[in-house]
Amino acid sequence: MRSYIPNFLTLLNLFSGCVATVFAVQNQLEMAAIFVFIGIFFDFFDGLAARALNVQSEIGVQLDSLADMVTSGVVPGIVMFQLLDMSQASGWSEGQLGGIPWLGADVAPISFFGFIITLASAYRLAKFNVDENQVSSFIGLPTPANTLLILSLPLILLYHHNDALNNIILNQWFLLGLTLVSAYLLNSRIELFALKFGNWSFKDNAVRYLFLIASLVLLITLRFLAIPVIVILYILLSLINKNT
Repeated sequence: MRSYIPNFLTLLNLFSGCVATVFAVQNQLEMAAIFVFIGIFFDFFDGLAARALNVQSEIGVQLDSLADMVTSGVVPGIVMFQLLDMSQASGWSEGQLGGIPWLGADVAPISFFGFIITLASAYRLAKFNVDENQVSSFIGLPTPANTLLILSLPLILLYHHNDALNNIILNQWFLLGLTLVSAYLLNSRIELFALKFGNWSFKDNAVRYLFLIASLVLLITLRFLAIPVIVILYILLSLINKNT
């Protein structure tokens, strides 16, 4: 029975991703973000449970990537699709401008570039499954971290009410640039530390403790705007840690 617990958590991640997909397609991006957060929560604890119960398996590794492909691959692609579509209109729910007929709806052609994130996520997950060097660290930005970055954008729009930020986020060139940067980071050769504690010693885990403390402070002070800052901080700390 113990061997089924991690896989059950992984399936809960997949289920959360499926629900998030439905909300993302309906442009209910706040609800999509909530279920993505739930999915990432299960994604974190399935591996933790597998290690704690000593029931790691090859099927668990494959299942984990398949679940991540939905929660952290398909959903952020749809969200970027929706944001790019909004960038061609004048508001969140107003009619799309410059669109083409697509199953009875007007869709801006540029919006489909958002799925570059989905393609890049699939390639990253495939590489991860066959790369034996990504045990104690990651090569390239993990898909959950990238997904949090993308999902933070509609939450910033909804909760920060800052016209300058809104104009940046709904600028098509910013979104296209972020899409390309996201795809690059997912498949880059940048080595990033993993939040896996071999022990609780501060000396051995200094960068992890500093990152977690800084992330908590940023979330309290900046709310959803903290998420892009945390991702940048994660990359910078990883580069500094590698060179020290």
